[in-house]
Amino acid sequence: MTADELLLEIKSAFERRGGETYGEGVNQTDHALQAGWLAEQAGAPRALIVASLLHDIGHLIHELPQDIAEQGIDTEHESLGSAWLSRHFGPDVTEPVRLHVEAKRYLCVAEPGYFDRLSEASVLSLRLQGGPHKPEEAAAFAAEPYAEQAVKLRHWDEEAKVLGMKTPDFAHFAPLIRASLRAG
Repeated sequence: MTADELLLEIKSAFERRGGETYGEGVNQTDHALQAGWLAEQAGAPRALIVASLLHDIGHLIHELPQDIAEQGIDTEHESLGSAWLSRHFGPDVTEPVRLHVEAKRYLCVAEPGYFDRLSEASVLSLRLQGGPHKPEEAAAFAAEPYAEQAVKLRHWDEEAKVLGMKTPDFAHFAPLIRASLRAG
């Protein structure tokens, strides 16, 4: 698949399901653009900006209903998204995506006050995703090679829920996506 074909596939996924909300007030497209923009504004490396932009791609490529969490089902979007992205990107993009849910679970015990700042939808999904880490889970997460990047992504994820926030569009991020593609 060429870079142009991949960009078209990503764009199509956002056109198909990006208008859906998931209890946060903003839709998937706005959330993605905000997360990517926050990462860029923080001076994150290119791959982490792309990971932030595409961290919830798993929500856009499954066929489950929009309200699936309210039905008590975890879509495991982080694993689905990471696997999908791994066809085109290396671990510097895919691992923070794979770990961003574990980062939420970790931060609930590692960062005082983090849990209290979670939205209602994030608390619901946290329950479905296993709840806050137990000490041994937190230690295992902290030892992951991309844990630090996943924690940064998770913070941008939480901040990327602002109605009406002005961000660049996907065209702005296209060069970063192209430059982050795995060679070959």
